[in-house]
Amino acid sequence: MQPRNMSMSGVVDLAAVKAAQEAKAKAEQARAEAARKGGGTGAVSPADLVIDVDEAGFEREVLQRSTEVPVVIDFWAEWCEPCKQLSPVLERLAVEYNGRFLLAKIDVDANQMLMQQFGIQGIPAVFAVVAGQALPLFQGAAGEAQIRQTLDQLVQVAEQRFGLTGLVVDPEAEPGGAGRTAEARPAGPHDALLDAAVQALDAGDLPGAIQAYKNVLAEEPGNTEAKLGLAQAELLQRVRDMDPRQVRRDAAEKPNDAAAQIAAADLDLAGGHVEDAFGRLIDTVSRTKGDDREAARSRLVEMFDVVGAEDPRVVAARRALARALF
Repeated sequence: MQPRNMSMSGVVDLAAVKAAQEAKAKAEQARAEAARKGGGTGAVSPADLVIDVDEAGFEREVLQRSTEVPVVIDFWAEWCEPCKQLSPVLERLAVEYNGRFLLAKIDVDANQMLMQQFGIQGIPAVFAVVAGQALPLFQGAAGEAQIRQTLDQLVQVAEQRFGLTGLVVDPEAEPGGAGRTAEARPAGPHDALLDAAVQALDAGDLPGAIQAYKNVLAEEPGNTEAKLGLAQAELLQRVRDMDPRQVRRDAAEKPNDAAAQIAAADLDLAGGHVEDAFGRLIDTVSRTKGDDREAARSRLVEMFDVVGAEDPRVVAARRALARALF
């Protein structure tokens, strides 16, 4: 079976923004609760980075642990030949990444219910759970370069969006020791404002959420969570009252109208058609001049914040934009 890549960036919608914000908040609460109870105070040994998990221990070993470290799940079976090639690579990388993720191995023959819950059609299959949120990574045999790229993106998302910095690994620690986060995140001065943004999103109050994110950025311009939240909330605000058919019609009839193309690109991005949105605006930059050109360029740069600077589609679009401009 050929590997099936799963993008970490999906459809951009209100539910996705809220889910990320809420999962991050739950992760913070779980870590704070563990700290109050005196849990999670010891480092782990390298041997603790790869664990066998069954249905009985899934909630404790995967869901609960995912509030402090990304958990990568390797679904395998003894009879599966590709699994015998993939699993050793994942186990070696778990140790090499030194606590940035935890590898949970699940034997599908002994845990049919978990296989069904994850909707797995074939193995090997690799998923991740971050702050209680399941993410498909890839299915089938995969090369090490592809695996590393996927893991790099996973740990970046886990840190930037959920504040999960991983486990402290001590080669001298006894196997089976309790883990702790590499960098316990104290409550920041802007947590209340970020909470207010989440509450506004819950209430469908996009202007309120936008203002809350702007309040954070006014005092801390580099706040990654606020920048991401603001870019996504502003996108949702722009497309919420659009008539999609009319927007598409205008874009088709007016290929040189920057405003029409920008509106259509917003719809593209909100619908998860990232490359279509980027391509439309790059073409608009190439065809227009002056204020129209700057408007298209500026909107495209805003979209880069929505998708994420490290996304390969953003990297490619930046190069294409540079060619269009110069």
